[in-house]
Amino acid sequence: MTTHHNKCGRLALIGGGEFDAQCAGINAELLSALATKRVLLVPAAAAFESPATVVAQAAEHFAALGATLQVLEVFNRRDANDDALVRAAKSATFIYICDGSAQHLRSVLKDTQLFDVLVAAHRNGAVLAASGAGATVLCDPMIDSRGGAYTVGFGVVENTALFAHHTANRDHIWERSVELLPADTTLIGVPVHTAVVREPNGELRVAGTGTVVTCRAGQSLVEHREGLLTLD
Repeated sequence: MTTHHNKCGRLALIGGGEFDAQCAGINAELLSALATKRVLLVPAAAAFESPATVVAQAAEHFAALGATLQVLEVFNRRDANDDALVRAAKSATFIYICDGSAQHLRSVLKDTQLFDVLVAAHRNGAVLAASGAGATVLCDPMIDSRGGAYTVGFGVVENTALFAHHTANRDHIWERSVELLPADTTLIGVPVHTAVVREPNGELRVAGTGTVVTCRAGQSLVEHREGLLTLD
């Protein structure tokens, strides 16, 4: 799980269910170190899945944690290159990319001003959380959830593939991801209400209610429960 810069903020890759009550502990911890409790929500992945419902759920969830929500209404590539929306993202200290369609999210953000700004903010100390599809896209290679094969992701986390909704997804898709796993890549299965968190010092840990599994090509699965995570 590489691509780490000394000034980076926390990175949280969540398996799904990010605004359910079971994720309150994860999100409260991500908020805890921030002076300003404001969350910049990027709902692009949910563009075709009732984004208004997702935004309402997120607002209620974070209000209960004492935080306010700023919604970046980016649903297509034109939005992601809109100067006003890009400016609004520059001051973010906590960026949250929600679940939905990984393929759509990648097409919206790839090679855009907004994505460059979000990555720069994270590398300069902003917390970056991504759930489900969002977490999948931030990694490279990226798993195509429609069949379990691999394609090119954004590479915020290199040599790592994240399988979101692990245990809730169809077994044959997971098995195909294991079968096709490149030799230099670690496959991480993350269930809902569970996160792999990378601290600013590069340390990895599992947070939340579920069990994370990791795999390297030709090796057995390793289970990791809440606590430090070591990738060999």
